[in-house]
Amino acid sequence: MKKNPVGWFEIYVQDMERAKAFYEAVFQGKLEPIESPDLEMWTFPMSEEGYGAAGALAKMEGCSSGGGGTLVYFMCEDCAVEAARAAEHGGRVFKEKMAIGKYGFIALVFDTEGNMIGLHSMH
Repeated sequence: MKKNPVGWFEIYVQDMERAKAFYEAVFQGKLEPIESPDLEMWTFPMSEEGYGAAGALAKMEGCSSGGGGTLVYFMCEDCAVEAARAAEHGGRVFKEKMAIGKYGFIALVFDTEGNMIGLHSMH
């Protein structure tokens, strides 16, 4: 593969306002709406020149939130900071910041919709 393997991600939610408030508080940024006829979507801040994949919160009839075997990791300066924010804003910490050898650190949290997300940092 010549490019990063993930080109886009969607995190399905049941209560968009609650989920938006959670993610905006944890990552300290505003989500932007995407026009779509069949689902409600709000994108995370993105850059075409930046590293990594872009994505959005999505709400669509028949698509449930919660554990499904796929885990999205968000890049952080210090994943312990975002993990603490997650707990402060209605989420739950599943795994506190832990070392993963030369690859840095991760923490795992649940959002307000029951989705587990990963947080990754080098420090």
